[in-house]
This record gives sequence, structure tokens and C-alpha cells, in this order.
Amino acid sequence: MDAVTDYTALVAAAAHAAGPAPTSPSGEADWLSRVQHLATELAFTARQVEQAVQILDASRPFAAFLERVEIEESSRRGLLTLRPDSGVAETIRTEQDTTLSGRAMIERARELEGRWVLVYRYNQPKSGGKFENVRMVARLLDLGEGTLANQVARQVLIGDAGGDEQRAAAAWKEAGLPLSGSIPVADLEPVRRKLRGEQL
Repeated sequence: MDAVTDYTALVAAAAHAAGPAPTSPSGEADWLSRVQHLATELAFTARQVEQAVQILDASRPFAAFLERVEIEESSRRGLLTLRPDSGVAETIRTEQDTTLSGRAMIERARELEGRWVLVYRYNQPKSGGKFENVRMVARLLDLGEGTLANQVARQVLIGDAGGDEQRAAAAWKEAGLPLSGSIPVADLEPVRRKLRGEQL
């Protein structure tokens, strides 16, 4: 919003939210103060929405399997490991978990672990670093469980095994997963949990 923005609609919305105006002079002053506060909050929210939409418009969405979500100790950002069709893992970050938006995105990502997602990604300049960017997530859309290409599924298990290819291959063989063709996510998840040492 610029200096010539008409705030009439925001004030009207704030007045509606504040309820009927009191008839006493003292009550009217408090009511007007509340309307002004609410209108200011609405204007601030509108600017946040506008900025978020601009980020989405400038982002480059792509589909990927959301492998895991961690918290980066140094920055307190959420760290999302994604596996697109290429099989090559990509890492993107959220805002810090100390912010409302960061916490909300981390919670959303955790809900979508083990699923295909449409990722809206943007680049944020790295503080203190010239010509360096941090890849950030602006939005995640659930695309469902579905299946993984054989090679992608193998790379996911290697990641769960801490990079140990032999251990991942042994877990693959023990689970009786096929040597070729797509692998349903539902069939892969028990193997992933076992490699990570989780209770089945």
C-alpha cells in the first residue's frame, strides 16, 4: 500500500469487528481507539499478505518427495530434505522456529513427511555473504503418497541409512522390494523406519 491508499474499507472492517459504537462520550473514545488499532493491524496484515503473494509469484514450484524435516541448530531454521524425480536430494530451509511463520511451516512440513509435495521455493540473500543465497520454502502443497521411481527409492533409503549404501541395499533385499519398477511409498515406509531405528 502506498501513501495515497484509501483505507476506508479497512476502517469499515475494523469498525464492524469492534462492534456497535457506544453512546456515551467516554465509551466512544475507547471504541474509536479500538477501531484505529484494529484498522492498523488489518493494514499490517494486508502488507504481509501482499509480500507473501509476491514471493509465491516469483517462486519456482517443483514436485518432490519430502524425505525428512530437521531443525538446523546454528540457525534454528527448519531443514527439509527433498527428493525430486532426479533422485538427487535437495535441501531447503524455513524461517526460524522462533517466528510464527517459521513454526507454522515446520509443523506443516512434518505433517507431510513421507509424501509427495509441490514445493514453492525462493532464494533469500545470505546474511554477510556476497552473491550467496539460501534456498527457502514459501509454501508446500500435498500431492499424496503415490509411488517413487526405483532409483529415487534407493536414494531415499541410503539417506535413511546415513549414507551407508550396503546397509540400505541389505534392508532393500530383506524387505523383498523389487529390483525394477516403481515402489509404493506405503511399501517403503516400514523399511525407512527400520533403518532410522524407529519403533515399527
